[in-house]
Amino acid sequence: MTLLWIGVLVASVGSFVQKWLGYQVPPEVLERPRIARITALLPIALLGALVAVQTATSGASLVVDARLAAVGAAAMLLLLRAPFLVVVIGAAAVAAALRALGWAA
Repeated sequence: MTLLWIGVLVASVGSFVQKWLGYQVPPEVLERPRIARITALLPIALLGALVAVQTATSGASLVVDARLAAVGAAAMLLLLRAPFLVVVIGAAAVAAALRALGWAA
């Protein structure tokens, strides 16, 4: 068994244990207002962090390229209350246009 597979198995067991421990938390703890607010906002924060990292980094360095402009265009379309499909197509069009003009990632 290679080191990679050992890592995969350890990560799988760790993930299972973490999920199991979540089920062991008493309901009274999860019903506290502060905990309820945190658990409601945590996915939003994690998704925002993922978008920021995927948009503004390449390897270990910060970059400003078509991806950042596309996310900006998507944010503007969202502020204008555009439908989600329009937001996605608009952001893709901005990125494609900038890359066609030579501002590639």
